[in-house]
Amino acid sequence: MTSIIDKALNEIESNFVYLKDPNFQGKIINSAKIIISAIKNKKKIIFMGNGGSAADAEHLSAELLGKYLKNRKAYPAISITSNTSSLTAISNDFGYENSFTRQIQGLAIKGDVVVGISTSMQSKNINKAILEAKKIGCKIIILASKKAKKTLAKKSDVFLDCPGSRVDRIQENHICVGHMICEIVENKLS
Repeated sequence: MTSIIDKALNEIESNFVYLKDPNFQGKIINSAKIIISAIKNKKKIIFMGNGGSAADAEHLSAELLGKYLKNRKAYPAISITSNTSSLTAISNDFGYENSFTRQIQGLAIKGDVVVGISTSMQSKNINKAILEAKKIGCKIIILASKKAKKTLAKKSDVFLDCPGSRVDRIQENHICVGHMICEIVENKLS
């Protein structure tokens, strides 16, 4: 059992070294700046993801809407993974691949920030929603992985390609990076 723990800690440590890279840190800072600008301009931050990434979308949305480390005013953030009635109705009527696109069409406006979270970037519902958000004029931040498909990297304003060879390790990086972004946002705005 300790070998599993030691192996996990070695993988985590290796992945976190990458997060110290100045170029990657620049992506974190740029993401925070985009979110700060949107909030200052009375725009909202829309998060989305599937499975564990859906949980991360909800988690990071809550950090901005509620609080991260400081008691301060609420920031306009929403996770479109949370409303089961909308998700199931849209999936039933328009197909699961449109479960987020339809919500982006109804909720997003020019200048909003859409944060897509996907370890592989192969999720049709995420990819279609990102393209729709781009058409609307939203800023796009993608939390993905080094091994993710890069087809939407050029459509994004920031493509955070987190390290990791396993989904769980990539998701650990996503939440770590997300927390860094939230802390920067909170420090600059409060």
